[in-house]
Amino acid sequence: MTAILIVEDEARIAAFVAAGLQAAGYTTHIESRGAGVSDVISAGGFDLLILDVGLPDLDGFDVLAQVRSAGHLIPVIMLTARTAVRDRVAGLEGGADDYLTKPFSFEELLARVRARLRAAGSDTAMVLHQGELQLDLRTRRATLAEVEVELSAREFALTEFFLRHPDQVLSREQLLSAVWGYDFDPGSNVVDVYVRYLRRKLGADVIQTVRGMGYRLASR
Repeated sequence: MTAILIVEDEARIAAFVAAGLQAAGYTTHIESRGAGVSDVISAGGFDLLILDVGLPDLDGFDVLAQVRSAGHLIPVIMLTARTAVRDRVAGLEGGADDYLTKPFSFEELLARVRARLRAAGSDTAMVLHQGELQLDLRTRRATLAEVEVELSAREFALTEFFLRHPDQVLSREQLLSAVWGYDFDPGSNVVDVYVRYLRRKLGADVIQTVRGMGYRLASR
C-alpha cells in the first residue's frame, strides 16, 4: 500500500490530511518536527512526502535540502501559508515537486498527491464502484449503468468518499471535514445540499438518510 509521510506541526491540519488520505486508500505517518525527517524516510519506505514550510524547529526548505542531499528521490509536496512568488520558486528550485498554499481544499491536495505518485510510478489505477455506480479516479469520470454522469469536482469528491465507505453511516461532520476541508463550518447545511444534487443525478435512493446520524451509500 502506498505510504505518505506528513510533516506538519499544526495537529488539526495534520489529522485532517491524514484522515483524508487514509480514506483515499493510503497509509500515513505524521511527524511534527523537521529534525530527523531524512532518517524517517530512510527507515520508513515512504512513497511521498507532504512537507510544511513553517515547522517549529527547522524551516521546511532546510528539511527539503537535507532530504535531497541525502539522495532521497521521494516526491515532495510543500504546504505553506507563504504566498510570495519567491517562496514558491525557492521550494521548486530546492527540489520540491509541487507547492500548495494554505488554506487549501483536500480534493486539490489529493489530486496533486495522485499526480505526483503517477509521475513517480507509485500509484495504481483505481476504479471505485458499487452496483451500477462507478468512479474512475484517473479520468475523473462517473458512470451509472455505463452511462456517463457529469459531476462537479465537489460532487465527485463526495461520491468518492461514500464509495470508500460502503454501507457505513457517515455523519455530516465527517463529510464536511473530508470533502470541504479543515476550516469547514460545522453549522453549514452544504452536505445536505450536495446530497440532494447527487440524488438528482444518481437516483433518489442512492444515498440513504439515517435519521439523527447522517447518510449512508445504499447497496445497489
